[in-house]
Amino acid sequence: MAGRMRAAPRDWGQASRVVAQAYFPHELRPVGGAHEPRLTLRTLDLGPVLIGHVGWGADVAIECDYPSAYEVNMPITGHLESRGRFGDLTSVVGQGTVFRADTPSLISHWDATCTVLGVKFDSDWLEVETERILGTDRVNARALLPEQLSLEHGRGRAWHHLITSLATNLHDPDLFADSELVRRQLAGAVAAGLLEMCSPDGGVTAAAQPRTIRRVVEALHDDPARAWTAADMAALAGTSVRRLQEGFQRWVGSPPSQYLLDIRLQRAHADLQTNPALSVADVAAAWGFSSASRFAAAHRRRYGTAPSAVLRHGGRTI
Repeated sequence: MAGRMRAAPRDWGQASRVVAQAYFPHELRPVGGAHEPRLTLRTLDLGPVLIGHVGWGADVAIECDYPSAYEVNMPITGHLESRGRFGDLTSVVGQGTVFRADTPSLISHWDATCTVLGVKFDSDWLEVETERILGTDRVNARALLPEQLSLEHGRGRAWHHLITSLATNLHDPDLFADSELVRRQLAGAVAAGLLEMCSPDGGVTAAAQPRTIRRVVEALHDDPARAWTAADMAALAGTSVRRLQEGFQRWVGSPPSQYLLDIRLQRAHADLQTNPALSVADVAAAWGFSSASRFAAAHRRRYGTAPSAVLRHGGRTI
């Protein structure tokens, strides 16, 4: 029911097959020049839910269609870069990236220091749980789940603690192996926590992301360098600042100001990696940061290193 590797894989093909058996078939590509993987893989099988620790020990990129299952990957260390519906997305400790069932997805950079706490949900089972818990057949998991989860506050923090507590059993593979009832009850708790986190009304009927929120999201991606204010965003959405903040927290998982900061950091970080001739001040100004020092502080919080260090090392995050 739960598992761990019998022996460390000696090559990339073997490492890929081991992870595919536990999670999903995928296309794996080492991107950092590592000659061999240093794979970490431990899983706890709760039936329709699988919890595990996964790390490659090297920089890799992964393409996957996530057949018949949703996946939530939460970095324990390092960062995870992927390509979402609204552009590039980076998750670090305190965040989780959501990958949708039967949807081609790209993890463009799973960094060498990154180990994730991953939760896999059978998609048919999760849709049934969504209808049962939310009490309606008009909402589904695909519409409800955002691309990224915030796990540092409120229900997100509580759900993350639940998963972390279950993950402590990854070192005891036989703990729940002989009790289908316990495994199903635990799987149900994991699903309920996720669905309530993504439905702030606590089970009241949810709907697809409103057009007003989507309009602001698209505008922020189109022009992140603009000197946006909360009032500007609210005016674009045709609502009050408070309503906009509530809507973003519900449908996007973070306040609009944090969402905008994330976009700016992603674009700026890409510039640092691809154009080392630029200065930190140039990059900060190009993406709407009020000063190079504020940009540097935000970059260090997100990526764990100063932007100047990325430039010095030829575009490689260290």
